[in-house]
Amino acid sequence: MKKFFVIMAMAVMAVSANAQVYVGGGVGLASISVSGGDDVTAFKLLPEVGYNFNQDWAAGVAFGWAGINKGGEKAFSVNPYARYTFVHTDLVNVFIDGGVTYEHEYGNNSYGKIDNDNLSIGFKPGVALNLSKNLSFVAHFGFLGWEQEKDNNTKTKTNKWGVNIDGNNIQFGLYLNF
Repeated sequence: MKKFFVIMAMAVMAVSANAQVYVGGGVGLASISVSGGDDVTAFKLLPEVGYNFNQDWAAGVAFGWAGINKGGEKAFSVNPYARYTFVHTDLVNVFIDGGVTYEHEYGNNSYGKIDNDNLSIGFKPGVALNLSKNLSFVAHFGFLGWEQEKDNNTKTKTNKWGVNIDGNNIQFGLYLNF
């Protein structure tokens, strides 16, 4: 067992020495005031890890947890992706992520039990502001692709195809590059 940990530590150091691994993600916190009801606090945590194969190509995965403090509404998600960076400057990189996102929503709200499975396949454009060699501010905006929402309680499915590029579909995060 000791040898396994030594080998794993050496592998992590070797990968990190090549400055090809990045970690980061985003967080969200909101206070929601409901007229005639209780105020709630919503949270979201989106850690992410990835590997740069070369200057243009990377692959990664983002995980997500979300919920509110009252009512029991919760969700988790996983999003593996491939990233192609097509504009490189010292300060800014422009990229597009192609991936699959699975999200499961569960719990209870004022309408009853929540049990939904959501799946999306598509592309998300983004931009990275390189604050230093090891720190980047990253923004994703929009989505082009297919989405399916399945309510497991009623067995209904909703399918959507299209483009969604507006000010309501923006995500921000920080990446630490090793």
